[in-house]
Amino acid sequence: PIEKKPLFHFLPGTLSYSIACVGCNFKCDFCQNWEISQVAEAQSLGARTSASSPIAVIEQARVHECPSISYTYTEPTIYFEFAYDCAKIAAAKGIYNVFVTNGFMSTQALTDIAPYLDAANVDIKSFRDDFYQKICKGRLAPVLDTIKRMRELDIWVEATTLVIPGMNDSEQELAEIASFLVSVDKNIPWHVSAFHPDYRLTERVHISADVLEKAYHIGKEKGLSFVYRGNMPTATGENTYCPGCGKLIVERKGFFVEKKKMNASACGYCGHGIEGVWE
Repeated sequence: PIEKKPLFHFLPGTLSYSIACVGCNFKCDFCQNWEISQVAEAQSLGARTSASSPIAVIEQARVHECPSISYTYTEPTIYFEFAYDCAKIAAAKGIYNVFVTNGFMSTQALTDIAPYLDAANVDIKSFRDDFYQKICKGRLAPVLDTIKRMRELDIWVEATTLVIPGMNDSEQELAEIASFLVSVDKNIPWHVSAFHPDYRLTERVHISADVLEKAYHIGKEKGLSFVYRGNMPTATGENTYCPGCGKLIVERKGFFVEKKKMNASACGYCGHGIEGVWE
């Protein structure tokens, strides 16, 4: 499901054919997909891989009736040439392309893929460069530049922050992330996702629902139209509500859409336009 990326404002309720290669340009201590993103560990565990070709990927997407292909689980720019070839062929055949990315890419790479890239979920892992350098072995500024540039290129963007206890969960830092997103586009959906202990941070405790609730309210107070709470079962945390009338317009349970009350890209109740790619 496209909701698993997570993308909530891009073809909701549809399937996305997902591919990945081993490896990443980050080394996040908290990586949730470390078995394939950290290639040395993946090899030591005997991770199963299989070869494919761009044509085969597009054919499989069509066989499984997926309107989009997602380059996900690891960092798509690691296998950029393959992703580019897939995306170009897919676009020519009317299939959408999605990046799930850490955003740490060159301007040239983004410029090259932009004509064929329809949507992206970009991680904002923290709003502290020292966090990026120490915990992820990367830098923050290029990530923020990528988000701004993607919106300028009319690529649909949603952002995800994995909220980690004692590391990036302060009210100030969450407010800074939300304020940055508002400065780019207040309609960028922000997914605040619950951390669970993994990889090199197994000693950390699970995040509490209260912290995600705090992040949600911070995002709304800063002016974001859409804030979602993920990785933690809640009755309403992943639903979409109209910013105009406040009514429920997309109801989700897990990765599935249960109910949708929209007319094309507008609220089915008040007609307020809802940003995204809806059909």
